[in-house]
Order: sequence, then structure tokens, then C-alpha cells
Amino acid sequence: MTLHFDNRYAALGERFYASLKPLSLPDPASVIINNDALKQVGLNDYSTEHLLSLFSGSLLPEGSDPLAMVYSGHQFGGYSPQLGDGRGILIGQVTNAQNTLLDLHLKGAGKTPFSRMGDGRAVLRSSIREFLASEALYHLGIPTTRALGITTSSEPVRRETMERASMLMRYSESHIRFGSFEYFSYTEQHDALKILADYTLENHFEEVVSCESPYDEFLISAVKKTASLIAYWQAYGFAHGVMNTDNMSIIGQTFDYGPYGFMESYDPYYICNHSDDHGRYAFNKQPAIGLWNCQALAQALSPLTVNIKPRQVSQIYQDNFTQRYHSLMIKKLGLTQNQQNDKQLYQDLLDLLEGYHIDYTNFFRALSHFDQNDGAVSLEIIKSCAAPFDPWFDRYKARLNVEKLSDEQRHKNMLGVNPKYVLRNYLAQMAIQNSETGDFSELHRLYDVLKSPYDEQPHNERYAEEAPQWGRNLQISCSS
Repeated sequence: MTLHFDNRYAALGERFYASLKPLSLPDPASVIINNDALKQVGLNDYSTEHLLSLFSGSLLPEGSDPLAMVYSGHQFGGYSPQLGDGRGILIGQVTNAQNTLLDLHLKGAGKTPFSRMGDGRAVLRSSIREFLASEALYHLGIPTTRALGITTSSEPVRRETMERASMLMRYSESHIRFGSFEYFSYTEQHDALKILADYTLENHFEEVVSCESPYDEFLISAVKKTASLIAYWQAYGFAHGVMNTDNMSIIGQTFDYGPYGFMESYDPYYICNHSDDHGRYAFNKQPAIGLWNCQALAQALSPLTVNIKPRQVSQIYQDNFTQRYHSLMIKKLGLTQNQQNDKQLYQDLLDLLEGYHIDYTNFFRALSHFDQNDGAVSLEIIKSCAAPFDPWFDRYKARLNVEKLSDEQRHKNMLGVNPKYVLRNYLAQMAIQNSETGDFSELHRLYDVLKSPYDEQPHNERYAEEAPQWGRNLQISCSS
């Protein structure tokens, strides 16, 4: 039972963190364990008892070096000069069997010097939402942190109501954020900024270390990763909800799940966070906010960069976002070649989906079974409003003729990129409600469904159904 610790971040020194141990949960109980991911970290030979101790903060493995990371960030556009891990602790960094460096991070681990007025705890609902979402995105093929397990307890904590303190263990190649660089840049600790940048290059951007202008190339690479990530969000109908710079991963992973949501009917103005009064982080704003955040990162790195200009950052981001999004969308349509009018084809389709309030995920799944000899009316999901779709389908069929793919091959391609199952908010809410009564069976069933989002699961058809009336347009708070 050995974890191979290599605590490189801790070696940077205490300007970068505060050393402290987690505050363990009383009477811990295991909620769910991600057995599929344990092996990635090296925890697959841990007993259930030892996992419970580790995931509840009472076991610190030999070689761990727990700490809370310091950072700042722009929150809803305003700068917060010091944030930091207010309820999370980096237990340590381990190297796995593939020699990949991974952070073990425990959320809900108690107060830290960065907790401000908070109690440092997570609650069951927020832990479940992150567990489910990170695994859902992982199995969809979208870059993300991963959750290892959830533990709950008898400890009461107050949010809107009294809830139970819980913890979530997650892992990632890095928990460094855009805001990590902002903190050292805006406090004019430029030597520490360089130390952090060098650490990040050496451990996560090795390909740019020997470049003539490594910090410029690092920024360019981070911008490209961010643009690609947000293109995935847009193509799969995912809204993050709180795209503050302290929630943006420097390695381009989906990070810090809060009031996220998958769209039901296609709505470019979809807002999943009920605290977002002005729609700053609405679904259709995500690409622009991604750029805004990259420009904030460029500003933070400006003491180190040499040649790169704000206009270049904008162009690099927009070019990479557009290219990735276009590639994803034509794949969703079953197209393998680039044609001049393809962008207009899928944009016109999105306009129709919006106008007739068609479920985004279910439409593309249904389209994956479409035959070239069929008409719009053959798709049950738009049968009641097929006539307005007919002109688009005429164009689509003409475009498919250019491909020369058989219907069978196209179906196979499309079913591999158009999921049948996504984490609809109402499904997460049902799992949470049951779990809060001590019944975790629905949580486990939903997790199993989300592990195979592209597969037909005849016994799980209900998880692909559109939300009932009560579950539509749910908005989630940041409270956790």
C-alpha cells in the first residue's frame, strides 16, 4: 500500500502556500468511490477502510506534505487580491505507473488561512455535483479534473439550511490557476512569478522550455488549451457557470465545478448560475469570457514575456477556438471533409433548434440515425414541427452526398460523438435528494450510466429523457 510522493510544488517554498493538515470528518461514511480512477493514482491496492480514512482527512500517507495554495483572481470581472484554497488542501503530489505527476486534492478539508469568513467545509450536494460532472465530462472526452471519492459525516454545517459536512478527493496533473500568476504579478513579486512559471513549464509545458522565448510560448500554449476546452463546452452544451480566473486551469482542464449545467432545449442565452444576474457567464458568453481570462493571464505574465502582444493573444485564441469548435460541430453532423458553407449549415440548424425549443443532446443523437432517404418528419423529436426543418434537411442531404459515406458508416461515426446520456441537472438533483436521506443507490446508478455516454443502454432509457417540467431550467447557486 504505497503512494509514490514527489511533492514538487511544496518545494517552491511557503510564499506559494500555507502548510497545514486537513481537519478530519467525525463519524465518516463513504458515499461513492471511483474504482475506475483509483488505479490512475496508485490507490487501487488501498482497502476500503484505508480509502475512507484518506478521503475523510484522518489518514495522511507517508510522504504527503499537505498545503493550501495561494492565488488571487478576477471574480465576475472584479479583482480579488487574495483568495487561495479556502476549503481545499493539496495532500501531496504522486507519480503514477506511467510516471505522470498527479495532485491529490481534498475539498472540504477545513479552515485554512484563505478561508476568509468560511468554515472550510464542503457539503454533500456540492461534492456529488462535482463527482458526477467531472466523471461525465471525462467519459465524454472533455478535459477535466477527476473525482476519486466522496465521504460524508455527522458534522452539521449551515448553508441555506443545515447540511452535513462532506469531502471530495480529486486529482489532476495541476491545480495551478490563472489566478496563481495574477497573485504574484499584481503583488509585484516578480521573482516568485518567475519561479512559478518555471515550475509550470518544467512540469506541464516541457515542450517550450528550450524555446528562445519560453514564457511567450507558454502563454501561447495555455491560450490554445483554453480555447480548445471552451470549444468542447460549446459543442456539448455545457455551461460552467463561474468562469472566474481563479477557476481557470493553466493546463486547460474543466476545473472547480459549481453551478454548472448541461443545456436541455438549445438556448444560447442559457444561464445556469442563479447568482449571475447579468448573464456574464451565460452559455453564449463563454467563448468571449475565455478570451477575457486569457488576456488577464497575458497581463499577469507580462513581466516575463518578451514579444507577445494583446492582439496576438486574441487572434491565437479566436483562431484555435474557431478551428476546434468547427471540427467538433461537423463531426456531430457526420461530415468528414471541410466545405465552404459548413459553418452556415450548423449555425442555421442551431437557430432552428433555438426557435423550436428542441432538446440539444437528444436532437443530435436522433440525427445520428438519420438516413439520406429520410425526411425531417422521420425524426420523432421534431415531428410536430418538421415542416420548418425541411429546407435545412434538403441542404443537409445534398451535403451528405458530397461525403460519399454510407449511412451505416456515418451512423457509426456520429454515435461516437453525439452522446445519448449527459448529466442533466434534474438527474443530479434526484441523486442528491436521495443521498441526503442516506440512500446512495441512485447516485451509483447515475454514475454508471454516465461512464458510457455514447452507448445504447436499453435498461437505462429513462436517463436520456428530457427533463420533467419541474426539472427544466434549474439554476444552481454557488453556495457549497
